[in-house]
Amino acid sequence: MAQDSRPNIVYFHVDNLGYGELGCYGGGILRGADTKRIDAFAREGFQLLNYAPEAQCTPSRSALLTGRHAIRSGTHTVPIGACEGTGLVAWERTLGDIFSEARYATMCLGKWHVGDGDGRWPTDHGFDEWYGPPHSYDEALWETDPWYVPGRDPVAFMLDGRKGAPPREAIQLTYEVRRNVDVEYKRRAFRFLEENAAAGRPFLLYFNHTMLHIPVVPRDEYKGKSGNGDFADSLLELDGDFGELLDTIDALGLRNKTIVVFAGDNGNDPSLLHRGTAGFFDGSLFTGMEGALRTPCIARWPDHIAAGRKSNEIFHITDWFTTLITMAGLQVPDDRVIDGKDQSPFLYGQQEESNREGFLFWNGPRLYGVKWRNFKMALVEQRSWFDPAPDYGFMNCRNLIWDPKETQPVEPRYFHSWTAAHFGRLIREFQESVKREPLIPAGAPLDYVPKRSGG
Repeated sequence: MAQDSRPNIVYFHVDNLGYGELGCYGGGILRGADTKRIDAFAREGFQLLNYAPEAQCTPSRSALLTGRHAIRSGTHTVPIGACEGTGLVAWERTLGDIFSEARYATMCLGKWHVGDGDGRWPTDHGFDEWYGPPHSYDEALWETDPWYVPGRDPVAFMLDGRKGAPPREAIQLTYEVRRNVDVEYKRRAFRFLEENAAAGRPFLLYFNHTMLHIPVVPRDEYKGKSGNGDFADSLLELDGDFGELLDTIDALGLRNKTIVVFAGDNGNDPSLLHRGTAGFFDGSLFTGMEGALRTPCIARWPDHIAAGRKSNEIFHITDWFTTLITMAGLQVPDDRVIDGKDQSPFLYGQQEESNREGFLFWNGPRLYGVKWRNFKMALVEQRSWFDPAPDYGFMNCRNLIWDPKETQPVEPRYFHSWTAAHFGRLIREFQESVKREPLIPAGAPLDYVPKRSGG
């Protein structure tokens, strides 16, 4: 049987990864953990210094999977409370849907967080297999809460799913399960890689690692390894697990056939016991600061993606949707608004500039601002997740080259008021797109379809 020449894709998604954690982004040993494997991977691939997720976990995952700003999909904030019946509607097409239709094997590992209930699971959106929690890992802390009452309060489970059947409850998500679950993720991932390598079938592996999401706690093999506490031990665990994944790809002879993306889903958590760092920048997740709008991202595909390269050009999380589909020779959907730009010529080294000048950014339903090149128009002032978030009463333009930590608006003599034309253009383009295709409301029923105008 002839081997399929299309590339495999491994998207390794890291939870709450601050810009300043890894050695190749200025952290590493300064954070108490030498991230040798990830740093070596950065030297082999293309390192993005201005990679923009969305401000929260659910919106980032939605944007990656659909190529659309989460505000369009009604998934623009982490769901709170009863989640069943929320998330992506059936009309949305995910990377899982598109690659599965192209006869790729598809697997999702780790938390999903963009849908809950029949019709909204990963296995309803193109993934052949899924193992992980439907929501988030903080639910592992429920059982340690002295006010939590089993039998009265909700119970969190790890779910095990196969396409064509509802997922089943595999095991309760406890603190110990959370601490060790990446071992199970690796076991399943390596089996998936081995099976498809043997069959010569291309695959999409969407691997959502637990680190560095609260509770940031290492498993036994890494406990005390750094000598610098649980957070640094957890960084070493992340580095080690990613290294093992790369080693497995190499051992199966898949290195040159596989696009590997290592990327954060949003900025660092500011919670005291689990606090990350934005490093060179400032802020945290759930804000409009650069600490929320930048996270590490590195891509490798030998002989295709330019190796040993760094760039401060803007690359948005929605761009991966369009770029990976294009790199695989598949068709990007043209029956809906897609925000993602094709960045393959940029990653191939065929051009110095990204195909993206800027983007709008939200926190929940609220527009927090617009970024254009190295300038940012901030509409809301909020440095940390736990700070108040008042509106600005005037245009607050920040020059991120002069003031990367966004300590104050630009001086009056350099007000850069001309940038308003670019900020305004990006806002108008978004508003026009909403006229063509209305936003899907949060909590929309599964069969909801936006009524498009103009064909």
